[in-house]
Amino acid sequence: MSDSLYAARNVLKIEADALMQMATALEHGPLADNFERAIDTLFDHKGRVILTGVGKSGHVGKKIAATFASTGTSAFFVHATEASHGDLGMVGPDDVIMALSKSGETKELADVIAYSKRFGITLIGITARADSALGKAADIPLIFPNAPEAFDGVDAPTTSTTLQIALGDCLAVALMKKRGFTAQDFGTYHPGGKLGAALKNVSDLMHGIDEVPLVAQSAPMPVALITMTEKRFGAVGVVDGDGRLIGVVTDGDLRRHMNGLMDKTAIEVMTAKPLTVSPSMLAAEALKIMNEKRITVLFVTDNEIPVGILHVHDVLRAGVV
Repeated sequence: MSDSLYAARNVLKIEADALMQMATALEHGPLADNFERAIDTLFDHKGRVILTGVGKSGHVGKKIAATFASTGTSAFFVHATEASHGDLGMVGPDDVIMALSKSGETKELADVIAYSKRFGITLIGITARADSALGKAADIPLIFPNAPEAFDGVDAPTTSTTLQIALGDCLAVALMKKRGFTAQDFGTYHPGGKLGAALKNVSDLMHGIDEVPLVAQSAPMPVALITMTEKRFGAVGVVDGDGRLIGVVTDGDLRRHMNGLMDKTAIEVMTAKPLTVSPSMLAAEALKIMNEKRITVLFVTDNEIPVGILHVHDVLRAGVV
């Protein structure tokens, strides 16, 4: 094994060992107790979560803030230095401050700590030292293992930042579970890109009722064909007297009833009990159905009443895969 590969594997082993130490600490003891307190506080507070730090811890704070914001917890990052020069004015009494520092002695955090005490703002401290200034000042200290960094003799943040990121993810996921956060909720915060597209609902992509090709069950087939041609979905829905979708006429149905087609009514040609989807279904699920059934169109119904129509091109155009 080359020196490079040995060094890389050693980094992973050191950081994995540290993560396991933190997992054990979350089973019982001070970290477990304070983690529960932190979740309850973050769940109950009325304001925002203000992440702060400097250096590598600051970069981690930005990442945690972004994760919180995308999972239903209002959060943003304030650089500790900028906080001392006016940005503390953005922090209100209903907010929660979450400060990150491995040593807990980062001098730039002094004004943030003082501000939290002066205005009674809850301070959650993420640090490796319980006896540090941040560890002692925090209302809820989250003390992660003071494990060695990944390269002996060089104290560059590696293991410590990995632990901070992991602890931030633990908080975000625990909050999601406590709130009952769903994939649909996640899609609300990710409207762009493939992730957002995959989490769109059928209602986001379907054509509205005005564009849905529909005829009464007693409609002569010439009328059904005209409607089918005008709407250009390659199908026409058949509804009963109560407006419920009872069947669909497709190109395949036309071929199967070619003999005397023009003398028939829609109900005589249709395929009964057609496959439909609800407006709240994920577009990705609808695409799966279309792929499995080898169809290009799905009628969208609410309690059997047509409310829209979805074409496979609409789904693919939106980036759902």
